[in-house]
Amino acid sequence: MQVMGDSMVKKYDLIVVGTGAALTVLETALQHGQKVAVVERAKFGGTCLNHGCIPTKVMVTAADALRDTERWAEMGVKGEKPTLDWDIISRRLWERINVSQAMAKDYEQRENLDVYHGTAKFISKDTLQVACEASKTADITAPIIVLGVGARTNIPDVPGLETIPYLTSESFFGDRFLKTLPETMTILGGGPIGTEFAHSFSALGINVTLVQHNQYLVPREEPEISEFVLRSLRNEGITVYTNQSVESVRKDGEEIRCTISDRATRENKTFTTDVVFVAAGILPNTDWLDLAKTEIKTDAKGNIITNEFLETSQTGVYALGDVNGQAPFRHKANYEADIIAHNLYEEKDPQKWRWATYTNVPVVTYTHPEAAHVGLTEKAAKEQGYEVQTALHYYSDTVKAYALGITHGSPEDGFIKLVIDRPTQMILGAHMVGYQASVLLQPYVNLLNAGTMELTPIHSEIGSETVQKLRERGLVRELLPQRVQTVSETMAPHPSLNEVSMWTRYFVEGKV
Repeated sequence: MQVMGDSMVKKYDLIVVGTGAALTVLETALQHGQKVAVVERAKFGGTCLNHGCIPTKVMVTAADALRDTERWAEMGVKGEKPTLDWDIISRRLWERINVSQAMAKDYEQRENLDVYHGTAKFISKDTLQVACEASKTADITAPIIVLGVGARTNIPDVPGLETIPYLTSESFFGDRFLKTLPETMTILGGGPIGTEFAHSFSALGINVTLVQHNQYLVPREEPEISEFVLRSLRNEGITVYTNQSVESVRKDGEEIRCTISDRATRENKTFTTDVVFVAAGILPNTDWLDLAKTEIKTDAKGNIITNEFLETSQTGVYALGDVNGQAPFRHKANYEADIIAHNLYEEKDPQKWRWATYTNVPVVTYTHPEAAHVGLTEKAAKEQGYEVQTALHYYSDTVKAYALGITHGSPEDGFIKLVIDRPTQMILGAHMVGYQASVLLQPYVNLLNAGTMELTPIHSEIGSETVQKLRERGLVRELLPQRVQTVSETMAPHPSLNEVSMWTRYFVEGKV
């Protein structure tokens, strides 16, 4: 039922704020007969559906298909070089985004569920006020509140940026969608978001310039993988500047003039562009919640601090997804939502509760080719005291790569690098770049997550009475590789084809 608001405080068993991964908790609560309220200030589906992984991968996959044709001749396939049709790509990505409308209608008709369209903020420790349409407000309360409010693009402090109509992933997949493509575009930020958009827009025929503040692109990857991504983007015709500060942007007639400065040499460079796209990281949406009215603690960046059970420093309030700052990926948020739902509604015995660990979160950047990793980097492993051994194997040393037209020294010749503890031969990390790296990563994700998992406190100062007892007793969870539940509890990069196998658990359990 959709609720516009009233003057009385309405009581629920559960309040969910945000309709991304947190919907998993909502669904489980409804299955267990709970009275639930859900609050959404924008579109149903969260970042992933509306301006994140789903629409971007529609673009990226089309761009990949185009770039893959560049080695057709090596495989014996000849023909004219194809081009991308922006109208078709646009239609396909908006078909996915518009699923949000059907989602909202479906939830508005569900029993035991009230839907509030508006922005929620705390007015006391356990009460939220929702600013609805037509200046109406609704006050709601529940003993359990789950915050999945996500994050938004971080806007850097660049002189003049506020004077130009720059794009972000939110506005691009919103009211500033480009129906007609510009000739030139400058992307500020060389992390996963910036590099993926650079790859996509370049394949569409736009002359792309990418400006990165760090000396490395995708700086959380191994240095040799970062260098590989840099070469790949430049091979696509993208102009890339690393280790740069953006000094200013300003309107100059119909164009935008950008000035950047090399952070090492202090040399300035000025160029013009039609469009500026900001992809300089993300900020949690905690500033909307008025957390000063609560006991919920945040870190210096505004992320809500959570423990291994996703509890916050206020009893009864949980936080998941981008807003807790652990890892900004939908598969991580889904993993957390499953844990909360399991512990709150599916398992009454705390000794069988699940808990989160973030050591082996898979990461994929969908450039061309893909970059992916799980576990420790070589540098991090050495810093943690391991006696490190590495192993590296190139695609071109395999028959399948040869069949794909990938030969030694070719631009697409990627590799897998393993970081290993020499005395025990235990895998500490797996890092790769190349064709379908997201698929090649999954066996290592499964291996690193399987086996015996001991409860390790995260932010030990946070913990309900039950959690404190569990920590004292110590919990151990056996994730046997042969069990289908282990496959599901192990994260798979979203969106990737690994999810085809991962989601079999839900059919086994009769949830589909």
